[in-house]
Amino acid sequence: MSHSRFLLGAFGLAVVVDLGSLAAGFDAGHAVAKPLLMPLLALWAVLRRAPRPLVAALLFGWGGDALLLSDAEPAFLAGMGCFAAGHVCYLVLFRAHGSRYAVPRARAALLALGYATALVTTVALLWPDLPADLRLPVAGYSLLLTAMAYRAAIRLGLFAGLGGALFLLSDTLIATGVADWPQPPLPDFWIMLTYIAAQALLAGGAIEALNARRAPAATYGEMRAV
Repeated sequence: MSHSRFLLGAFGLAVVVDLGSLAAGFDAGHAVAKPLLMPLLALWAVLRRAPRPLVAALLFGWGGDALLLSDAEPAFLAGMGCFAAGHVCYLVLFRAHGSRYAVPRARAALLALGYATALVTTVALLWPDLPADLRLPVAGYSLLLTAMAYRAAIRLGLFAGLGGALFLLSDTLIATGVADWPQPPLPDFWIMLTYIAAQALLAGGAIEALNARRAPAATYGEMRAV
């Protein structure tokens, strides 16, 4: 078994333990498994020749995961800051390694309209119910997150775009909890499920897109060598 497959298997095991613990209400299992998720995914990405901004984004996610194990407001703000830094890394990744032609312009325009509408509507609805000291941080973070989700779709294509959308959904579920809105059963389970899927799709989608771009260059080099 290759090292990358081993790490992917270890990541899958950590996912099962984390989600199973949340479903069963086993807090200790969640506390152990959650901090393992992003380091394992980051190591897998390193072995797959991932660019540094992708690895940095996953490691900032690790910091956010660890901080959000605490319910204290300072830890929440620090965790939000870690995830915000991760989104900046993703934006750098998309700019440096994405394609301007991943989706047609008409579809990109529709995505921009959809994401802008979702951002304005969500922030406007949440604003009155958020604690006063969290309103501006949540609004700023939401803008950055929405930009990341949109750019993932238009620069890297379907898988990364779906990852960005799921990241947006996951953090919206967190925000509704902070605003004390009614929650679905097992809210932490759904938050982690969508978050884990988001990070995995962003990482996998980015690496797949980069490998597809490297392949023609490699083929051209092989033809020149002949």
